[in-house]
Amino acid sequence: MNFKLSQIPDRVKKPRTNGITMIMDKGLSLEEAKNLISAAHPHIDIIKLGFGTAYVTPNLREKIDLYQSLDIPVYFGGTLFEAFLIRNQFNDYIQLCKDFKITYMEVSDGSITIPHTEKCGYIEKLTKHGIVLSEVGSKDAANIMPPYKWIEQMQAELEAGASYVIAEAREAGNVGLYRDSGEVRQGLVNEILTKIPAEKILWEAPQKAQQLYFLELVGCNANLGNIAPSEIIPLEAMRIGLRGDTFNLYLDKETVS
Repeated sequence: MNFKLSQIPDRVKKPRTNGITMIMDKGLSLEEAKNLISAAHPHIDIIKLGFGTAYVTPNLREKIDLYQSLDIPVYFGGTLFEAFLIRNQFNDYIQLCKDFKITYMEVSDGSITIPHTEKCGYIEKLTKHGIVLSEVGSKDAANIMPPYKWIEQMQAELEAGASYVIAEAREAGNVGLYRDSGEVRQGLVNEILTKIPAEKILWEAPQKAQQLYFLELVGCNANLGNIAPSEIIPLEAMRIGLRGDTFNLYLDKETVS
């Protein structure tokens, strides 16, 4: 950090397995990626190339190489995995990851229907090639899963070998964990946390109010994903009580004036 302040909460140091900030790159240019790295690389843990943007992004290899040169793992969005799967190109997907030295892989079923035992089979197969993040929850706002189903699927996917389960919210933060207004389904979240360890859940939280909710609930080392590149520094400040929303979270009231 640039100077000393007391009463700052302890952030897990990089490389982190907890307190992760996952950034969504929806098609940054190579120059924009360089600017992103210059501005915020100490606070970026993982970068997701959102949905299927990797297919149409110019200078893709150069950008991935840039991120990986700073030991920032990159992975393709789950929608791209589904696009390969529905075309019967699962082995091609594995080869794609190898070609780009991608060692993080997302398994999701937000756009297509995959029997859950089959989904767990794909997770198990991909663990032989890298770290798997599996996404739970539908991108369809009309398909509201009951809490027990979230828990069952998360438990099964972790048992299949997923390192993290991603709690679905979409890029806008208005499905899955959230109502269409962006409001957190608090009962759902609290029930999930009775069975699934918080350090194993990556909460998609693109909106500031959603990020704040999980920081207050889980603490400064909550795993947060789908963060916009422009929000990395503001989020890190909010994590440690240096934004108005969290200013009083970590202060010892007896030692401050």
